[in-house]
Amino acid sequence: MVTVQNLTMRYGNRVLFQDINLKLDRHKRYGLIGANGAGKTTFLKILCGEITEYDGEVIIPKTNKVGVLGQNQYAFEDFTIMDTVLYGNKRLYDAIKEKEELYMNGDFEDEAVNSRLADLEVISVEEDPTYEYDVNIAKILGNVGIPPEEHNQLMSTLDSADKFKVLLAQVLYPKPDVLFLDEPTNNLDIETISWLEHELQRHEGTMVVISHDRHFLNSVVTNILDVDYQKIREFSGNFDEWYIAANVIAKQMEFNNAKKEKEKDELEAFVRRFSANASKAKQATSRQKKLDKLVIEDIKPSSRRDPSIVFKAQRSMGDEALELVNVNHSYGTNDVLKDLNLKFEPGEKVALIGPNGAGKTTLLKIIMEEIKPTSGEINWGATIENSYFPQNTADIIKGDGTLYDWLRAFNPKRDIAEIRNCLGRMLFSGEQQEKSVKSISGGEKHRMMLSKMMLEGGNFLVLDEPSNHLDLEAIVALGEGLLEFQGNVICVSHDRELLDAFASRIIEIHADGTITDFKGTYEEYAELREKGKV
Repeated sequence: MVTVQNLTMRYGNRVLFQDINLKLDRHKRYGLIGANGAGKTTFLKILCGEITEYDGEVIIPKTNKVGVLGQNQYAFEDFTIMDTVLYGNKRLYDAIKEKEELYMNGDFEDEAVNSRLADLEVISVEEDPTYEYDVNIAKILGNVGIPPEEHNQLMSTLDSADKFKVLLAQVLYPKPDVLFLDEPTNNLDIETISWLEHELQRHEGTMVVISHDRHFLNSVVTNILDVDYQKIREFSGNFDEWYIAANVIAKQMEFNNAKKEKEKDELEAFVRRFSANASKAKQATSRQKKLDKLVIEDIKPSSRRDPSIVFKAQRSMGDEALELVNVNHSYGTNDVLKDLNLKFEPGEKVALIGPNGAGKTTLLKIIMEEIKPTSGEINWGATIENSYFPQNTADIIKGDGTLYDWLRAFNPKRDIAEIRNCLGRMLFSGEQQEKSVKSISGGEKHRMMLSKMMLEGGNFLVLDEPSNHLDLEAIVALGEGLLEFQGNVICVSHDRELLDAFASRIIEIHADGTITDFKGTYEEYAELREKGKV
């Protein structure tokens, strides 16, 4: 379905990958993984034709329909939501719109008009044999959470999260032979991600997807494309199977090298000892030849680096952590939170889940006293020192100063070495610490906010979508950091593996404002919910 021949990509003197040869087959779904900056998105853009300046060749048969998940959420502002999805099949969209124009303004006594209508009808039948495009589009929009009463509204009326859902519906609607998806789970709630997994599992063509959601990769992909060592290597299996295989290969390389190194040392010792001894000269020469042939393979360090995320509370916690009493909140006539009564005991680690728009971020803002509830009380324990990771972290970290300056501004008296060490643990080298804050990526800003929280040393952590923009290694490190933390955690995330890594209590806010409060892991909760027992 997709053939890559002798592909090399450079940016100036930097080689992202070189001499790549791959054959991406039908009925296979490839997860494209690699460290931030390794070239995943660049490779995907090359595959879908967005980047054309490279050495080598990418071959996709012209008979194949290609679907690419759009990233420009504002590209269809003047389209209705229904038309935006229909545009995913451009040939059908053009035919339908031209037919509508001709039926409205065409001269039916003109033979050319009637001939053109006949041609357009043929196209419509070829692309939509059952004449049910509107029914199919309505169904897929409903599945991504866009209600029927909104389908004929303009895209400009939607918020950015819902725009992305429509773009997702757009790329899935035509059932393309080749499907390219870059972070399709961003902005989706857990229910919609689950639906998407089932949809993609039924995809019969070729698919390449980038995602930092391990659960999603494990559920969807059949093969892994690993961007590392300036190569793109293919593994059969999902992410967990790749992870095991990659580590086994690395250990085997280490073992083989250690074995060869030992043999090399023994041969060199023999040569040194007996090369001057006439009776042993022949043996020494033989061993020297063997030594010359012995190749010690260099184990290249992976481009992946694991951050060290360690939260340490500077103050011990008393007997009271946090209590919400009769909390209600409304936006105009829209009641978001209703009669919420929650008590968080010291040391509890809570995952806060629910559909988009249910009020998760609103609740965290109320807890952090950024907004006042319509009614009710927020009672913090006297010994609590909280630390907050807001959802709009990528927007609020800004300025002309360096990374070091941004962190030091929160506490000018803090030890300089402590700030630099903290940045180092989050993979900012000494040189990178002097970069301007305004020049860093979304993922780097998220690591900056985590650095700030580690320096603050709070005993109650409140996090709203911290895993957005983080790579897989950073998400794993975050889960471990939250698990080991000796304090309270409330975390909103759609990354199910992250939630399952640390949470011992699950609170789900439903669309109607009610909640389910479950003591246990996310995996336990999901299993019971699937059986209808919670």
